[in-house]
Amino acid sequence: MPASYLLFLFILLDFPWYALASRLQFGQHQTTPFSKSSIQAKSITRELHSPNVKRNNLNTNSNGSTFLWLLQDEYSGKTFFENFTFFSDKDPTNGQVNYVNQSQAFNLGLAYVQDDGVVIMKGDNTSWLDQGIFRNSVRISSYAQYTTGLFILDLNRAPWGCGVWPAFWTLGSDAWPQSGEIDIIEGVHDNEHNQVAWHTRDGCFLTPESNFTGTIVQLNGQPNLVCNGNVNQNSGCSIIELSRASYGQYFDSTGGGVFAMKWDENGIAIWSFYRATVPKDITDGSPDPSQWGNPSAALEPTGCNPLEFFYNHSIVFDITFCGDWAGNSYASSHCPGTCEQRLMDPANFVNATWSINSLKVYKKQSIKGQIVNAAFIHLPFMLTTFRLTMLAISLTTFELLPCL
Repeated sequence: MPASYLLFLFILLDFPWYALASRLQFGQHQTTPFSKSSIQAKSITRELHSPNVKRNNLNTNSNGSTFLWLLQDEYSGKTFFENFTFFSDKDPTNGQVNYVNQSQAFNLGLAYVQDDGVVIMKGDNTSWLDQGIFRNSVRISSYAQYTTGLFILDLNRAPWGCGVWPAFWTLGSDAWPQSGEIDIIEGVHDNEHNQVAWHTRDGCFLTPESNFTGTIVQLNGQPNLVCNGNVNQNSGCSIIELSRASYGQYFDSTGGGVFAMKWDENGIAIWSFYRATVPKDITDGSPDPSQWGNPSAALEPTGCNPLEFFYNHSIVFDITFCGDWAGNSYASSHCPGTCEQRLMDPANFVNATWSINSLKVYKKQSIKGQIVNAAFIHLPFMLTTFRLTMLAISLTTFELLPCL
């Protein structure tokens, strides 16, 4: 090859084509419109370059595709209640409770945000009641609705106590239980173990051989695998967590902790971590459920399609009293007196409080197509290496190399 050709090739290679390609890829000095896929790639790229995203927390689906959990919504601090509506109708679970509206909740001190940003919701713990009178409390539902997501609740305290029945759950928009219900935190009285539950229309079943650490609740001496909420006294299917630190006094005494629900095409799984065991990737804002070990409870797609039986869910917090579960189980709970009598003394409800640091909802974001961007990242190195090689050839041709 003539030396002039080699020099021309070297000059051509010395132009920063990779910079031009990168600028075209990400929309700088662009002369033609992006396709829809290019716009999505650009948006994903911005999210991947966010300081809150750690690229070593890639997750992998069973089909080999990769994805990240990226923050979609955060409920915390002074704006927390702006994203929720207050439920003030009769309790559908027949609790002896008056759910108050937003203004009442704020005025009565049953819902507020502390100066440090911690969100408080509680049942009335100041009013003496005559027997048979219902106690005031709160129930809120998110305006936003979700079909799949990674939901991470960080809290200092969760309600507990004789006659108390709290829940953190998600509920579908259709007539119950057509679009499903997922109970992430639920329990009664002085229980120490959280009970996870699913309520659906007919056709959804737990898979007993799934990898989870909890125990399936039994019915008539056998594990109840039927999640149909229209049978078995609306109980659905439930799993009791193994950890004593997942509910009640012990959970609160450890400084609270984190509950997480992962809901995607691979199923629905719930984890709980008391404060000292919360994974670092959660506190860093870059959650990676693949590193958390087996969940406490799981609903597998082989027994129940998580996208067919669950959709358009709002997030719900509530605290009710007595009712279908806490009332009916009171006699066997080792709590004193009757549930109605328990309801009279406000001192019995000092622990009926949610204390929440934050609730974060992450969306599952595929990162397919990022290999193209990675090629641009490595292109400068590749071109530099090739330019040096061509320079050596050029210098050799001009018989200048021995002089160097």
